[in-house]
Amino acid sequence: MDEPQSTSTRTTPFNFRRLGLILPLTVVCVWWDLYSKSTVFDRLGYPRGQGPVHQWLGRLSTFQLYTSFNEGALWGVGQGLTWLFAALSIVAVAVIVYCLLKTSAGRINWLTVALCLVLSGTLGNLYDRLGLYGYKNPDTGEPYRAVRDFLLFTFGNWPWPVFNFADVFLVIGTGMLVAYSFWSEQSLAGSNE
Repeated sequence: MDEPQSTSTRTTPFNFRRLGLILPLTVVCVWWDLYSKSTVFDRLGYPRGQGPVHQWLGRLSTFQLYTSFNEGALWGVGQGLTWLFAALSIVAVAVIVYCLLKTSAGRINWLTVALCLVLSGTLGNLYDRLGLYGYKNPDTGEPYRAVRDFLLFTFGNWPWPVFNFADVFLVIGTGMLVAYSFWSEQSLAGSNE
């Protein structure tokens, strides 16, 4: 006779109504990331196309559109490892989709939104790492296989690394996951007292 599975290893059946949140949020975020990259790069040129500088708070902070290619990860770490980061992105997409569709994370709105934002950022940057946008290096004729970044902020004399909306989605989604982990730890600690 078969013994019942423990609840800790059992997957949660998927509620297809969740797709009403997952699909639109992911599609809109990926679309915005790819659209904004294409628009800015087409208008300003690449790489190192520059838009006007906008000052905030006097001269304490500036914002500028500035096109650049990043063959690494966050803040340019791992330059030249595009294929490694593409492979890791594919694994991340698979894990996130599994979590959304097969675990209880897909039934908690906060986690669903957080995972959709991380998924959107990962897909937007994966698209770039695979060189699917079609830009070619004018010197070699080879396609660029790098993430297109274009948002540049400076604070005083310190420039923040150039980034894109996929990065924004990744950071917000990751922040939401970290916040959730603290909330759930606090609620578990409170229930054990």
